[in-house]
Amino acid sequence: MNSLNDYIFSLFSIAAVQLVAVMSPGPSFLITAQAAVARSRSDGIRIALGLGMGSLVWALAALLGLNVLFRALPILLVIAKFLGALFILWVAFQIFRHANAPLAIENDSPTEQPVRKGFLTQIANPKVAVFFGSIFVSMLPVNPPIGAIIALLVIVFLIEFVWYSVVSITFSLRTVRELYTAAKSWADRATGLFLGALGAKLLWDLGLSELLSFGS
Repeated sequence: MNSLNDYIFSLFSIAAVQLVAVMSPGPSFLITAQAAVARSRSDGIRIALGLGMGSLVWALAALLGLNVLFRALPILLVIAKFLGALFILWVAFQIFRHANAPLAIENDSPTEQPVRKGFLTQIANPKVAVFFGSIFVSMLPVNPPIGAIIALLVIVFLIEFVWYSVVSITFSLRTVRELYTAAKSWADRATGLFLGALGAKLLWDLGLSELLSFGS
């Protein structure tokens, strides 16, 4: 039977690994930074809220047996990765297409669209699916009490929300905003190309893995 110290150690270990994963650049970082610079700090924080909510869904899925499901039906993981790659390509296309659009500053309308965008980005991100479906699951304590589960869910949400809120605040600073305004066209194109390359690589890896599995 695990002791309280074992559960605390597991929580801190999962939090540390998740923080490292969250801090690595990817679609979530890029859409948060772009929203904070091109629109407003509040929009960036709303996206951070959506990202946190998306991670919460993945964590709940993992606790309910996501890894077992993926092992039993590997095609589900393939489908999740495929749809995620398509979504990333769509985001890349939208950013690239609007690269020459005028910069809208401080759009503080109460729309929930940024929250939805952050949530869908996190749900569709294959890296997040792999993290929660494998690493996260492998680090979970055995038969955790309800208190540990609640604490874990709170930690998962806060790590995503706080980190990307910091990203939003940083990229909404006047100096960063002015730099972005001066170089918006090529910065947006570079962001779109990076996300497009990431989506294309994910699709390529999926196709290659399918060929290898077929050949074997």
